[in-house]
Amino acid sequence: MKTILFIDDESSWLEVIKLSLKGGPYKIITAEGGEAALKTLHDRTPDLIMSDVRMPEINGFDLFEKIKQDPRLKSVPYVFMSSIDDFDAKRTAKSLGADGYIEKPFESDKMVSIISGFLTQIKNK
Repeated sequence: MKTILFIDDESSWLEVIKLSLKGGPYKIITAEGGEAALKTLHDRTPDLIMSDVRMPEINGFDLFEKIKQDPRLKSVPYVFMSSIDDFDAKRTAKSLGADGYIEKPFESDKMVSIISGFLTQIKNK
């Protein structure tokens, strides 16, 4: 079973994700913000990381760079999620080497499709 870490500073959004994906073919773990994500990642290595861009303390871009410095986590695919439909944010995500950028909110069916696509890409690498 693949493990997906969702990172967002909005606990209500994390709850929606967990409920939407409940019963799926993967394990969902969440972290409320960048600091919590780093603590979670200290003990776990997920198969996919999906992170909000705008968060207090550590924004998604800075978090990405910290995570990618860890040799154990360097190859874990990282997808940004954001309500920002911003060309510059998408360009920044791409230039950093992120594996994707998706806009929220999204319906649970679309999220399942997106996750399946990324996990298939992981398997094929």
